[in-house]
Amino acid sequence: MEKKILTDADVKRKGVKLVIAHARKKIDREFEGQEQVFEWIESVEELLTKEEFNKSEYIEKRKEFNDVIERTIDAEMRIKLRDSWISMGKALDKKVKKDR
Repeated sequence: MEKKILTDADVKRKGVKLVIAHARKKIDREFEGQEQVFEWIESVEELLTKEEFNKSEYIEKRKEFNDVIERTIDAEMRIKLRDSWISMGKALDKKVKKDR
């Protein structure tokens, strides 16, 4: 059985998937603006289904997420979502670990 060679895009995609899963778990109660957050999550999940990984599309989604966060009135939820926004930025910067 042949091992799949990971690319930087694979690592970034996996990181974004984890961020989306954690963001979904953070929404533990109803709040004003919840619908926009779920719409954004669904749009990113659609993007993740695409075969090719276009980093600029994910950067645009991250900018959209910032707008969604800013429209969230609940301060506690805004903080939780901001953490996810930061994590998404880190996920987009990930690269494959090189063996030395």
